Amino acid sequence: MVDIPLREIRAPGARRPRRITPKTMGVLLVLVDHADRVVSRDALLAEVWPDTLPTDDVVTQAITQLRKAFDEDRGNPRYIETIAKNGYRLLAQVEWLVRESAPREAESASAGDSDAFAATAAPTPAPAPLAPVPLPLQPQSRGTLGSVIGVIAAVIVLVGGLVWWSLARPPRSADAAAPAVDPTRVASTARPYRLITSMPGFELAPTLSPDAAMVAYVAVPDGQRGTAILVQTTDQTPPRQLTRPTGLAEDSAPAWSPDGRSIAFLRVEPGVDCQVLMIAANGGAEREIGQCDPRSPPTFEWTPDGRGLIFGSMLTAQGMVGMRVLDLASGEWRAVPYRSGTGNLDLSPRFSPDGRWIVFLRNNPQGDFWRLPAEGGTAERLSQLSADVRGWDWLPDNRSILFGRMIDGDTRMFRLDLETGQARDLGIESAQAPAVAASRPAAAFVQRKPYFGLFRVVLGDTSKGAVHVVDPLFPSSARDMLPMVAPDGRQIVFFSDRSGSNHLWWADLDQPDSLRMLPGVQPGTRYASSWSADSTRVTVVGPDSDGRNVIHEIVPASGRVTRLAVPVTEPIQAVQLPDPDRLLVLASVGDGRLRLNLFDRRRSPWKLLGAIEDVSEVRVDGARNRLLFARQTQTGLWQADLALTPASVRRIDDREPVAERYRLWDVATQTGELRYLDQQPTCLALLRRIASPDLPPSVLCLDQSRRSAINGFSLSPRGDTVYLSLAKWDGADIGYMDLPEEPKTFVPGWLN
Repeated sequence: MVDIPLREIRAPGARRPRRITPKTMGVLLVLVDHADRVVSRDALLAEVWPDTLPTDDVVTQAITQLRKAFDEDRGNPRYIETIAKNGYRLLAQVEWLVRESAPREAESASAGDSDAFAATAAPTPAPAPLAPVPLPLQPQSRGTLGSVIGVIAAVIVLVGGLVWWSLARPPRSADAAAPAVDPTRVASTARPYRLITSMPGFELAPTLSPDAAMVAYVAVPDGQRGTAILVQTTDQTPPRQLTRPTGLAEDSAPAWSPDGRSIAFLRVEPGVDCQVLMIAANGGAEREIGQCDPRSPPTFEWTPDGRGLIFGSMLTAQGMVGMRVLDLASGEWRAVPYRSGTGNLDLSPRFSPDGRWIVFLRNNPQGDFWRLPAEGGTAERLSQLSADVRGWDWLPDNRSILFGRMIDGDTRMFRLDLETGQARDLGIESAQAPAVAASRPAAAFVQRKPYFGLFRVVLGDTSKGAVHVVDPLFPSSARDMLPMVAPDGRQIVFFSDRSGSNHLWWADLDQPDSLRMLPGVQPGTRYASSWSADSTRVTVVGPDSDGRNVIHEIVPASGRVTRLAVPVTEPIQAVQLPDPDRLLVLASVGDGRLRLNLFDRRRSPWKLLGAIEDVSEVRVDGARNRLLFARQTQTGLWQADLALTPASVRRIDDREPVAERYRLWDVATQTGELRYLDQQPTCLALLRRIASPDLPPSVLCLDQSRRSAINGFSLSPRGDTVYLSLAKWDGADIGYMDLPEEPKTFVPGWLN
C-alpha cells in the first residue's frame, strides 16, 4: 500500500509503514507511469532530477530504498526488476484506490486519502522486457510538484478515471467520469524561470544590466584555475570573458553601474592583496579605484548617481568600521553618518530605487534587514528573520526585495514586502544571490545545490607530505556534513539528509555497517554537535515542533533523547566541557549578535557563571585546558580559560580564521594541535597548522579539485586524521526570470 502524499509504503506483514524520500517517490511514480516497461537510468535522471547533474548513485539509492520499503530480496525481485545495463521495471500490478464519497468537511481534512495505490507482487517472473524507455529528446518541464501531479493525472486518466489527481480540489467519487487533461493546466505547471548558463562547474554572483539584456557573473574559464568575470546576454548564449586575473588572484563580486557602462568588482589574492577595480562593460583596461583587506573582502554596491560605491562594514588598519562611500573621482572615503553600534556587522548595503533610503543586512548569518535615510541617521530594523541570508536586491517597485535564505541545508528565494514585513517563498529550489534589473522587474539568480560526501584523510609523515584519502567514508547519494569524532577516537556523528530530511547519524568507525540514524532530533546545519568528555553523550541544536531552536542531549548507545532546559531563547551551538555539570551555549542576544554563555547544569534554573560577547564559534582544547573561539567582527583566533574569566581572554592568531571561514578550524583534544582549512585556486581543500608557534609550519593539500563544506570539519583526538565533507558535485547555473507584479495594498509606513 503506497500513500503518495505521506510518502509511506506498507509492505505485507510490516509492523509499520516506511517513509521514503520525495525523490524516491518520484522514481516510483515514473516506474508506475511506465508499468511493465523498462525505464532506463537516464530516463529516471531526466524525469526526477531535471536541470541537475547528479551521479548514477542517486538512482541506485532510490531503488535500494524502494526495495527496503517493499521488504524485497534483490535476488528474488517481486516488485522491481533490475535489467542489466538497461534500467528498471515495475513488476507489480497497480490498483489505484479511491475513497468513497464523504462529507466535504471530511474531504478537506484528509484530501490525500485517495492519493494511494496498492501494488500486488508478481507471483512469477515477468516476460521478456520491452524496449527501454529512452532519454527524452526535448527538455522536460518536470521535477516540480506540479509536474509530478501532471504525470499522475495522466496515469489516472489511463486507468479509467478512477481518481482525480489534483492537490487543489477534493477527490471525487469512484464512478465520476474523468475529463480530458486541460492543456492550460499542464502549461501552468512550468517553472517561472529558465537557466541561461550551462557550462561545467559553477557560475556565481550574477549582476544584471539596467535593461536586463546582459548578465555578468563569476566563473572559472576553460583552461584557467582562478575565477574571472564573464558577460553574456540573458539568453543562453556563449559568454565572453571580461577580466583576466593573473597568478593566484581571483575576481569576484561584479556590480553593474546604473548607466550600464561599467562593472565594478574585487580582485583578491588570498592573504596578499585585495583591490576594488572597474572595467567597461564591453571590455578594455581595468582601473583600480580602491584597496581592501584580503582577509575580509567587503560587500558593496553603486550609489544611485553612479559616482561612487557604498561599502558594508570593512576591516581596515583602524579595525572594523561601519558603512562608507568611496568617491570614484577623488578616491576618497566618506563615512555614512550613522551609529553602527558595538559588535554589529552591516553588510550588503543598497540604495532604494528612489534614492531615499539605504537598506542593509545586519549580523548575518543571524541576519535581518535594516534601513536608514540616504543622508544618514538612526538605523531601524525592518524584519524579524534571524536568517542566514544568501544575497538580496531591491525590486523596482521600491517597496519589496528579493533575498536568498538558507533553510535546513538548502537555499530558497523569498520576496519580502517592506511595508508589511511579510516574506513569501517563491517556490524555487536551491536559489540564492538574486540580482534585479534597475528598469524592469526581472531577476537573475544562482541555482546551486552541492552534494557532499564524508572523507577520511589519514595524515602520514607530514614532513614528506604523505596523505591518504578514503573516498568516501560512508557511501551515499545524499548530503553528508558536519562530522564530529568522539574523544575516544572510535565513534563519529554527522548530519545527513539521506533519510529525506536532515538527521543526526552515528557510527563506530571500526565497523562501517554500524551506521544508523539517531531519531527524535532534526539538527540545524550551521554548527556541529558536541561530544561529552567520556564519549557517551552528544549535544546538538535544532528546531522543535514550533520551529524554535532548542538543545538536545542524546545517548547514542540507547538512542535516548533529552531536551535540556537552557535559559536562553535562541541557542545556536552547545559545547560540552570536561566537567559534565557545565555547558557552554552560544546564543543570540538580539539583532543577530552572539554571546558565549557558561552554565552550571546542577542548578534549577541553570546558573549563569560567565559570558563572552562577540563569539561566532567555540572549541575546547582539552590538552591545554582552555577554550578557543572566533569572533563575528574580527579575523583571527582567541583563547580563554574554562571559567571564561575576562582577564584570560587574549588573541593567539590575528590572521585566521577569516570572516567567511570562521568555522573551518579545529583542535586535536589530546595534542592541542590546531588546523585550519583554507582554499586556493591550486588547492580547494588546503589544510594548514595555525596558532602553534612551538611547531613547524605544515601545509597539506587534501584535495585539489573538490571544495570543502564551509560549516566545519573534525580532527581525531591525536590530530593524525581529518574527517571532512568534500563536494561530490558542486555545479551552479544562473537562472533568469520575469517577476510578476504584486498587488499593492496600502499600509501606513515609511515607504508610502
